[in-house]
Amino acid sequence: QVQLAESGGGLVQPGGSLRLSCVASGSGFEINAMGWFRQAPGKEREFVGAISGSGKNAYDGDSVKGRFTILRDNAKDTVYLQMNSLKPEDTAVYSCALDRFYGRIRELEYDYWGQGTQVTVST
Repeated sequence: QVQLAESGGGLVQPGGSLRLSCVASGSGFEINAMGWFRQAPGKEREFVGAISGSGKNAYDGDSVKGRFTILRDNAKDTVYLQMNSLKPEDTAVYSCALDRFYGRIRELEYDYWGQGTQVTVST
């Protein structure tokens, strides 16, 4: 059993940056891929990006490519989402999730989820 807890959300102005954290408790964190998703009001949950268990491989969704970066520190059982050049359309609840396999983008394929953290981009 794995539990995930996100933090770092908040209110930021357009063009600003935020760094979200997701801390995992339980065994096996380092062998599993991690993903970030987001859900804006009235919209479906959207894949943001994923990172492999080792952290050597990562990729981002098209809507955030070049602005967001996923990192992980297995010694701390933590995965990060560094968000730069934020836009109002990035406003959403951001959730991290754990998957046994790297490279999947559908939320149904992820096994464990955090509760989410709110990110609001506004003046």
